[in-house]
Amino acid sequence: MDNEVDKLLSNPYAALLVHVSVTVLSLIVFLSIFELVTKYKCWSEIKKGNVAVAMATGGKIFGICNIFRFSIEANESVYQSLIWGAFGFVILMAAYFLFEFLTPVFRIDEEIAKDNRAVGLIAMLIPVSLSYVIGATVMV
Repeated sequence: MDNEVDKLLSNPYAALLVHVSVTVLSLIVFLSIFELVTKYKCWSEIKKGNVAVAMATGGKIFGICNIFRFSIEANESVYQSLIWGAFGFVILMAAYFLFEFLTPVFRIDEEIAKDNRAVGLIAMLIPVSLSYVIGATVMV
């Protein structure tokens, strides 16, 4: 089976489709996990026009995809890329909780739910920025 997968992935078009498919499926799973741990419902808030939620969610999307970009570049197989991408997501999730914990003045989720765009901007930039650091370590 592995030999067949390796043959398939030797074709650059097939490899592209496989890597994009794995990344999109992982993105859906990881965004669902983020949805479970936030106090607001991302997609219903975005539908209402909550820009702060859209920025925070966009930062998470970028961060997850950027980690997978580094993971795909650094690893030979789709399986390794998936494992390192998932590990990077766990680190990103830990950073999210750390950000929430280290901001005692107000609750991040509550401010984002109230469409506080300043908090939304910071909540967007943190996963984007950290994804570069996490991605660099994936390449080691």
